[in-house]
Amino acid sequence: MTESLNPLLPEISIALVLEQLRRLCQENCQSHWYCLPGAPWEITDWQTYPLGQVNEKGYLIWEKGEKTQWFAQTFTVPKALADYPLDGLTLRLALTWWAKDAQIFVNGELVQAGDLFDSKARVLLTDNSQIGQTFTVALKLTSPGHDIGGLMQSQLIFEREYPDLDPGFIADEIEVLSLYLAQFESERLAQLSKTLEAITWNKISDQEQFDQSLLQLRQRLLPLTEGLKQQQINLLGHAHLDMAWLWPLEETWEVGERTFQSVINLQTEFADLVFGHTSPVLYQWIEEHRPALFEQIQVAIKKGNWELLGGMWVEPEVNIISGESLARQFLYGQRYFEAKFGQISKVAWLPDSFGFCGQLPQIFHQSGIDYFVTGKLHWNDTNSFPHGAFHWRSPDGTEIFTVMSPLT
Repeated sequence: MTESLNPLLPEISIALVLEQLRRLCQENCQSHWYCLPGAPWEITDWQTYPLGQVNEKGYLIWEKGEKTQWFAQTFTVPKALADYPLDGLTLRLALTWWAKDAQIFVNGELVQAGDLFDSKARVLLTDNSQIGQTFTVALKLTSPGHDIGGLMQSQLIFEREYPDLDPGFIADEIEVLSLYLAQFESERLAQLSKTLEAITWNKISDQEQFDQSLLQLRQRLLPLTEGLKQQQINLLGHAHLDMAWLWPLEETWEVGERTFQSVINLQTEFADLVFGHTSPVLYQWIEEHRPALFEQIQVAIKKGNWELLGGMWVEPEVNIISGESLARQFLYGQRYFEAKFGQISKVAWLPDSFGFCGQLPQIFHQSGIDYFVTGKLHWNDTNSFPHGAFHWRSPDGTEIFTVMSPLT
């Protein structure tokens, strides 16, 4: 007699549960944007214009060259999503764009703005959803001069404010737990999958009763979280600044000054905030032109609230420069850090280089570097880079501990 097999692997059944939970309070609205030549309040029949057509990646795109594109749609709060009642929940619109300039209007009022680097928003539509409420949202997006523009993601999210929980929040918790188990305790994935079978899907239409069942589920999941709770995550603040890209160098100095001053101000308010930054050339400009700010940075470094990253004079494109240039980037960068702050950087930080030559571990090691962080290879559209944290070995045998972050 053959043993009966579960038709679904644990990973698949867990993924299906996550999808079902999120369907109760999240809705993709990417394919419902009207493409307009101007603001919807200036066009009486704007809903007769064509809907945008998403591409194979799910993006709405338009031509490059600082061209402005308007998108608009009206959202109406439904009674329920997949039978889950929405009355009283907070409603937000989550957006991601690739645009030189972004302006978000709700019912004709400008509520948020952004740009290429401030490219995500969670726009509050209401903190108390009522059936039939309507919100007309208009997006004014301007493409970069060098690249096509894109509205990459738009999603309605119904949620509760913490500490009250909603199905989407529970789904996020389960996903974190499942990812941890898959990596470190894969033998317990089946137990997680089995525990999730206790979700009372037949109670969805009774919001209070279903939510209570999810809270009970969280209690049953606690024994699976013991290893996860022993892990510690440290967050490091950072602001990626291209020294010269789509703007004059004078603007770089201004942005650097504002960024560094904002960090010092935030550290005054939040004493535990730790910030890290690269590029000694930027510190040198601050030293020469904003000496008071420079002294504050020196104090923050001594207190351990500011980390020196990179070690290179600027963040270069390492595919282009020579070996001698790489060596001198580190020579002058580390020399400056040591002279001004009494320490060198131990972390090579190159999030924006499009490739890395094989001799870099050797050069890193000889420059006093112990760790290397990047993430650019995860931008590949064809080949997937197979490693996350690993030891990278150069031809001479030198190894450097490397993190290929998926978040850059």
